[in-house]
Amino acid sequence: MPMLRALAGAFDKASLFVCCALVTALLGCVSLGALTRGLGEPLIWTDELSRFLMVWLAVFGWIVASRKRIHVRIRFFQDRLPKHAHKATEIAIQPAMTLFGALVAAYSVGLIGRNHDLDATTLPISMAWMYAPMVLGGAVTALQGVSEVIGTLRRRLPQPAADERTIVE
Repeated sequence: MPMLRALAGAFDKASLFVCCALVTALLGCVSLGALTRGLGEPLIWTDELSRFLMVWLAVFGWIVASRKRIHVRIRFFQDRLPKHAHKATEIAIQPAMTLFGALVAAYSVGLIGRNHDLDATTLPISMAWMYAPMVLGGAVTALQGVSEVIGTLRRRLPQPAADERTIVE
């Protein structure tokens, strides 16, 4: 169990690093595109690269938010339920999230397979790279859901981050 926690912690740190790198790359790409357009010599590939970067950033943001439990979640009604009903609701929600994550991952594998032989319009890469991060995002969501069901069944309700209560309420 401690090794699993250490592995999860390393994954979380790596995900945060990837998010920071993607934000930096996206900012640089969009800035370069705007600058070259302003100079009358647009680099058209910056538009396509920024789309790829935005998809990757959105997925890694989703992963980080899920792992930190700071994703959008409206708990207004659930928090007003009695303790047993709250737990039962949580036990229903998390398997649904697990199924959602598994379906996203599986569907994304299919999208990668259907697009691996298509090249991006202005970049020398396969369009499959547009869908590649969705496999990881779905898998992480599914695993997070399983982990939270186990935690709920052990009567350890995961607590939201301090920021989540501020945002949701």
